[in-house]
Amino acid sequence: MATKVADKSAATAISVDVLIVGAGISGIGMAVHLRDKCPGKSFAVVERRDDIGGTWNLFQYPGIRSDSDMHTLGFKFEPWTEQKAIADGPSIMDYLHRIKAKHDLEKHMHFGHKVLSASWSSEDARWTVTAEKSDGSQVTMHANFLYMGSGYYDYDNPYDAQIEGLQNFKGDVVHPQFWPQDLDYSGKKVVIIGSGATAVTIVPVMAEKASHVTMLQRTPTWFFARPAKDWLANLLRKIMPEMWAYKIIRFKNVQLQNIAFKMARDNPQKVIEKLEKPLKKELGDKYVKEDYTPPYGPWEQRLCLVPDSDMFKAIAAGKADLKTGHIETVTETGIKLKSGETIDADIIVTATGLKLAVAGKVAFEVDGKPVHWPDHYYYKGCMFSDIPNLAVVFGYLNASWTLKADVVSEFTCRLLHHMDATSTRIANPVLDTTLEQEDLFDFSSGYIQRSLSELPRNSTTMPWKLSQDYLFEKKVLVNDPIDDGVLRFYGPNSERPADGSEATLEAAE
Repeated sequence: MATKVADKSAATAISVDVLIVGAGISGIGMAVHLRDKCPGKSFAVVERRDDIGGTWNLFQYPGIRSDSDMHTLGFKFEPWTEQKAIADGPSIMDYLHRIKAKHDLEKHMHFGHKVLSASWSSEDARWTVTAEKSDGSQVTMHANFLYMGSGYYDYDNPYDAQIEGLQNFKGDVVHPQFWPQDLDYSGKKVVIIGSGATAVTIVPVMAEKASHVTMLQRTPTWFFARPAKDWLANLLRKIMPEMWAYKIIRFKNVQLQNIAFKMARDNPQKVIEKLEKPLKKELGDKYVKEDYTPPYGPWEQRLCLVPDSDMFKAIAAGKADLKTGHIETVTETGIKLKSGETIDADIIVTATGLKLAVAGKVAFEVDGKPVHWPDHYYYKGCMFSDIPNLAVVFGYLNASWTLKADVVSEFTCRLLHHMDATSTRIANPVLDTTLEQEDLFDFSSGYIQRSLSELPRNSTTMPWKLSQDYLFEKKVLVNDPIDDGVLRFYGPNSERPADGSEATLEAAE
């Protein structure tokens, strides 16, 4: 349905069929699905920053790269054609810009719009969304359906690990989420606190210029070494059409990931032996088992990818090292551990983790009542109990984010088609029974455990569940009937409110 254009001088609001919040992987994926599968729907994409990319636009630390292969982190509709399957940030941004241009998404995108609140009205069968523009003014938007592609962590405030004495340090303190582009670390002694995916990425790159890099971990992490290039993918692209090759490698990688995850749960010792083999090979006599053996099993937290064993090679060459210990305090010139050991530093990088945020920290309300997320259950991992016409993407912790974004986009398009076919404008996952509750995530990662009390609830079975099983969720979201007896369709007929409020975003501004 085409958006009506009102007189620019009179317009105070905008209205579309679908409003997408966020122009990262999730938002771009949904926009392409809408154009292809729901061409009659009007939509807009609002983004708080001045470019697309989401995470890949925000993070600018040295060596920023994917920690999943691009044949699954890439979209199902757009093949990844680069030589490296583990791609750097700029290459991923190029890929996203190519998709934006190919599908003519620019005209739907509106940058510098930070969504503050979203209010649902059952009487009007629509969302009223308020966003703050870059100049400090506010704009109001209306949409029948709201799609949240805003990621899962707090873009403004990373996790504060409360490191004792950090304020005493006389050198530079840097958090990867806000990396200063003018930071010169050539010839400097660098200590990176943390041993997660970000730290593992930064260590080998900084080690190329720094005098020495120390990764200081409180607890060891499971590392997974693999080649940055997928030789089979590169071979197949030479002998068959790109899309055929892409689909084959995507299928292969999804299956292998699924097998590896289940094996880690069923036979962790066998997986541990496979993970340890490249470490021992690359590190030689610098391999200290205690520093590389976490107190938890593989995939109880996300594995940290080490492409081409780059971090291990930096340690073996003496350019970097890994220390395990607890910080007693930060001094003016470095870090003192509780063991009594001191580590000198010119720069401290606090790669201490993310802080989760539900639905982009937007203030939601339904029919005048504020939404308290722990009062609601996930519905099929992408909607919430008793919150109408809202879909959200929360990617997999054990697989690529885009796999979830793709299936949620497909489900949402199927849902919109069903609403049109039944002349209903409200789709609400109504919870009218008592559910058995279980932990939202079977992961021990700190950033997950710290946020469990703020997250929506999870049941033991579908549809009231956020699953970490892509193949299962693909069946549920892509193939199972939309009308499952739980998702209720009702409300005003398909006629849109004739209140004269519809306008394009350009008219409203």
